[in-house]
Amino acid sequence: MVRLDLKHINKEMQLFDKRRDAMLQKCHEAIRFSKRVIYAIHRDDKKVDSLAKELKDKIQQLRTRGELQFSATYKVAMQEYVEAICLYEFITKNKFPTQKELFVSAPDYLSGLCDLTGELMRKANYFAIDGNTKDALRVKEIVDKIYEQLLQIDIRDNDLRKKFDSVKYNLQKLEDLALNIQKRKLIRKKISHHSSVASHPHRHQDSAK
Repeated sequence: MVRLDLKHINKEMQLFDKRRDAMLQKCHEAIRFSKRVIYAIHRDDKKVDSLAKELKDKIQQLRTRGELQFSATYKVAMQEYVEAICLYEFITKNKFPTQKELFVSAPDYLSGLCDLTGELMRKANYFAIDGNTKDALRVKEIVDKIYEQLLQIDIRDNDLRKKFDSVKYNLQKLEDLALNIQKRKLIRKKISHHSSVASHPHRHQDSAK
Protein backbone atom coordinates (compact mmCIF):
# COMPACT_ATOMS: atom_id res chain seq x y z
CA MET A 1 0.00 0.00 0.00
CA VAL A 2 1.29 3.45 -0.95
CA ARG A 3 1.24 5.97 1.89
CA LEU A 4 1.81 9.65 1.17
CA ASP A 5 2.97 12.02 3.85
CA LEU A 6 0.77 15.02 3.01
CA LYS A 7 0.37 16.55 6.48
CA HIS A 8 3.04 19.18 5.94
CA ILE A 9 1.62 19.97 2.48
CA ASN A 10 -1.84 20.51 3.97
CA LYS A 11 -0.38 22.89 6.57
CA GLU A 12 1.57 24.72 3.86
CA MET A 13 -1.59 25.15 1.77
CA GLN A 14 -3.55 26.43 4.75
CA LEU A 15 -0.81 28.96 5.46
CA PHE A 16 -0.79 30.03 1.81
CA ASP A 17 -4.57 30.48 1.85
CA LYS A 18 -4.34 32.70 4.92
CA ARG A 19 -1.62 34.81 3.30
CA ARG A 20 -3.64 35.07 0.10
CA ASP A 21 -6.84 36.09 1.92
CA ALA A 22 -4.94 38.75 3.87
CA MET A 23 -3.29 39.99 0.68
CA LEU A 24 -6.62 40.20 -1.17
CA GLN A 25 -8.15 42.24 1.63
CA LYS A 26 -5.22 44.66 1.50
CA CYS A 27 -5.51 44.82 -2.29
CA HIS A 28 -9.16 45.83 -2.16
CA GLU A 29 -8.34 48.47 0.44
CA ALA A 30 -5.51 49.86 -1.71
CA ILE A 31 -7.75 49.95 -4.79
CA ARG A 32 -10.43 51.77 -2.81
CA PHE A 33 -7.94 54.35 -1.57
CA SER A 34 -6.52 54.87 -5.06
CA LYS A 35 -10.00 55.77 -6.26
CA ARG A 36 -10.46 58.10 -3.28
CA VAL A 37 -7.22 59.93 -4.14
CA ILE A 38 -8.30 60.39 -7.77
CA TYR A 39 -11.77 61.57 -6.73
CA ALA A 40 -10.25 64.04 -4.26
CA ILE A 41 -7.96 65.44 -6.96
CA HIS A 42 -10.84 66.12 -9.32
CA ARG A 43 -12.80 67.81 -6.51
CA ASP A 44 -9.77 69.87 -5.37
CA ASP A 45 -10.26 68.34 -1.94
CA LYS A 46 -7.81 69.59 0.70
CA LYS A 47 -7.64 66.08 2.16
CA VAL A 48 -5.86 64.76 -0.94
CA ASP A 49 -2.37 65.03 0.62
CA SER A 50 -3.30 62.89 3.61
CA LEU A 51 -5.16 60.42 1.38
CA ALA A 52 -2.13 60.05 -0.90
CA LYS A 53 0.13 59.45 2.10
CA GLU A 54 -2.26 56.85 3.47
CA LEU A 55 -2.38 55.12 0.09
CA LYS A 56 1.42 54.88 0.02
CA ASP A 57 1.38 53.38 3.52
CA LYS A 58 -1.20 50.80 2.46
CA ILE A 59 0.84 49.83 -0.58
CA GLN A 60 3.91 49.42 1.62
CA GLN A 61 1.97 47.01 3.84
CA LEU A 62 0.63 45.19 0.79
CA ARG A 63 3.93 44.48 -0.96
CA THR A 64 4.64 40.77 -1.22
CA ARG A 65 6.93 38.28 -2.94
CA GLY A 66 6.56 34.82 -4.42
CA GLU A 67 3.43 33.54 -6.12
CA LEU A 68 1.13 36.15 -4.62
CA GLN A 69 2.76 39.03 -6.48
CA PHE A 70 1.50 37.51 -9.75
CA SER A 71 -2.11 37.47 -8.56
CA ALA A 72 -4.46 39.40 -10.86
CA THR A 73 -5.89 41.39 -7.94
CA TYR A 74 -2.42 42.30 -6.70
CA LYS A 75 -1.48 43.58 -10.15
CA VAL A 76 -4.68 45.64 -10.38
CA ALA A 77 -3.91 47.19 -6.98
CA MET A 78 -0.43 48.20 -8.15
CA GLN A 79 -1.75 49.61 -11.42
CA GLU A 80 -4.39 51.66 -9.61
CA TYR A 81 -1.69 52.89 -7.24
CA VAL A 82 0.50 54.02 -10.17
CA GLU A 83 -2.45 55.82 -11.76
CA ALA A 84 -3.45 57.62 -8.54
CA ILE A 85 0.03 58.70 -7.44
CA CYS A 86 1.07 59.78 -10.94
CA LEU A 87 -2.03 61.97 -11.17
CA TYR A 88 -1.44 63.31 -7.67
CA GLU A 89 2.20 64.24 -8.31
CA PHE A 90 1.40 65.75 -11.68
CA ILE A 91 -1.23 68.03 -10.19
CA THR A 92 0.74 68.91 -7.03
CA LYS A 93 4.36 68.81 -8.29
CA ASN A 94 4.06 68.96 -12.09
CA LYS A 95 5.99 65.71 -12.51
CA PHE A 96 5.47 61.98 -12.83
CA PRO A 97 7.18 59.52 -10.46
CA THR A 98 9.36 56.91 -12.16
CA GLN A 99 8.87 53.15 -12.07
CA LYS A 100 11.85 52.93 -9.71
CA GLU A 101 10.36 55.51 -7.33
CA LEU A 102 7.04 53.66 -7.18
CA PHE A 103 8.80 50.28 -6.93
CA VAL A 104 6.42 48.40 -9.22
CA SER A 105 6.90 46.03 -12.15
CA ALA A 106 7.32 47.43 -15.68
CA PRO A 107 3.94 46.05 -16.92
CA ASP A 108 2.10 47.45 -13.89
CA TYR A 109 3.78 50.84 -14.32
CA LEU A 110 2.90 51.00 -18.01
CA SER A 111 -0.69 49.88 -17.35
CA GLY A 112 -1.11 52.54 -14.68
CA LEU A 113 0.38 55.15 -17.00
CA CYS A 114 -2.07 54.20 -19.77
CA ASP A 115 -5.01 54.43 -17.34
CA LEU A 116 -3.68 57.78 -16.16
CA THR A 117 -4.37 59.37 -19.55
CA GLY A 118 -8.09 58.78 -19.01
CA GLU A 119 -7.98 60.72 -15.74
CA LEU A 120 -5.88 63.45 -17.37
CA MET A 121 -8.53 63.76 -20.09
CA ARG A 122 -11.16 64.10 -17.36
CA LYS A 123 -9.08 66.75 -15.56
CA ALA A 124 -8.59 68.69 -18.81
CA ASN A 125 -12.37 68.80 -19.27
CA TYR A 126 -12.79 70.14 -15.74
CA PHE A 127 -10.16 72.81 -16.46
CA ALA A 128 -12.02 73.80 -19.63
CA ILE A 129 -15.39 73.96 -17.85
CA ASP A 130 -13.84 76.27 -15.22
CA GLY A 131 -12.46 78.50 -17.99
CA ASN A 132 -8.87 77.43 -17.37
CA THR A 133 -8.11 76.72 -21.01
CA LYS A 134 -4.36 77.15 -20.54
CA ASP A 135 -4.07 74.13 -18.22
CA ALA A 136 -6.55 72.16 -20.32
CA LEU A 137 -4.29 72.59 -23.36
CA ARG A 138 -1.22 71.82 -21.26
CA VAL A 139 -2.74 68.48 -20.24
CA LYS A 140 -3.37 67.69 -23.91
CA GLU A 141 0.31 68.28 -24.65
CA ILE A 142 1.32 66.03 -21.73
CA VAL A 143 -0.84 63.14 -22.98
CA ASP A 144 0.61 63.67 -26.45
CA LYS A 145 4.11 63.26 -24.99
CA ILE A 146 3.08 60.14 -23.06
CA TYR A 147 1.67 58.58 -26.23
CA GLU A 148 4.78 59.51 -28.21
CA GLN A 149 7.06 57.82 -25.67
CA LEU A 150 4.86 54.73 -25.34
CA LEU A 151 5.12 54.26 -29.11
CA GLN A 152 8.82 53.47 -28.61
CA ILE A 153 8.02 50.40 -26.48
CA ASP A 154 7.39 46.99 -28.04
CA ILE A 155 4.16 46.01 -26.26
CA ARG A 156 3.19 42.38 -26.82
CA ASP A 157 0.93 41.66 -23.86
CA ASN A 158 -2.71 41.70 -25.05
CA ASP A 159 -4.15 43.43 -21.99
CA LEU A 160 -1.44 46.07 -22.02
CA ARG A 161 -1.91 46.55 -25.78
CA LYS A 162 -5.62 47.28 -25.22
CA LYS A 163 -4.74 49.86 -22.58
CA PHE A 164 -2.20 51.41 -24.92
CA ASP A 165 -4.89 51.71 -27.60
CA SER A 166 -7.02 53.61 -25.07
CA VAL A 167 -4.25 56.24 -24.81
CA LYS A 168 -4.74 57.04 -28.50
CA TYR A 169 -8.49 57.34 -27.93
CA ASN A 170 -7.96 59.69 -24.95
CA LEU A 171 -5.54 61.79 -26.99
CA GLN A 172 -8.10 62.11 -29.79
CA LYS A 173 -10.68 63.32 -27.26
CA LEU A 174 -8.20 65.90 -25.98
CA GLU A 175 -7.47 67.04 -29.52
CA ASP A 176 -11.22 67.53 -30.02
CA LEU A 177 -11.30 69.54 -26.78
CA ALA A 178 -8.38 71.70 -27.95
CA LEU A 179 -10.14 72.34 -31.26
CA ASN A 180 -13.35 73.37 -29.49
CA ILE A 181 -11.38 75.73 -27.26
CA GLN A 182 -9.84 77.38 -30.31
CA LYS A 183 -13.26 77.66 -31.99
CA ARG A 184 -14.75 79.30 -28.90
CA LYS A 185 -11.87 81.79 -28.81
CA LEU A 186 -12.48 82.76 -32.44
CA ILE A 187 -16.22 83.13 -31.83
CA ARG A 188 -15.61 85.37 -28.79
CA LYS A 189 -13.15 87.42 -30.80
CA LYS A 190 -15.68 87.96 -33.59
CA ILE A 191 -18.44 88.84 -31.13
CA SER A 192 -16.14 91.30 -29.40
CA HIS A 193 -15.23 92.89 -32.72
CA HIS A 194 -18.87 93.23 -33.85
CA SER A 195 -19.81 94.71 -30.47
CA SER A 196 -17.03 97.24 -30.77
CA VAL A 197 -18.16 98.24 -34.27
CA ALA A 198 -21.76 98.57 -33.14
CA SER A 199 -20.78 100.72 -30.15
CA HIS A 200 -18.44 103.03 -32.07
CA PRO A 201 -19.48 103.00 -35.75
CA HIS A 202 -17.96 106.43 -36.55
CA ARG A 203 -14.58 105.47 -35.11
CA HIS A 204 -14.40 102.41 -37.31
CA GLN A 205 -15.54 104.36 -40.37
CA ASP A 206 -12.80 106.93 -39.79
CA SER A 207 -10.15 104.24 -39.36
CA ALA A 208 -11.38 102.57 -42.57
CA LYS A 209 -10.70 105.85 -44.45
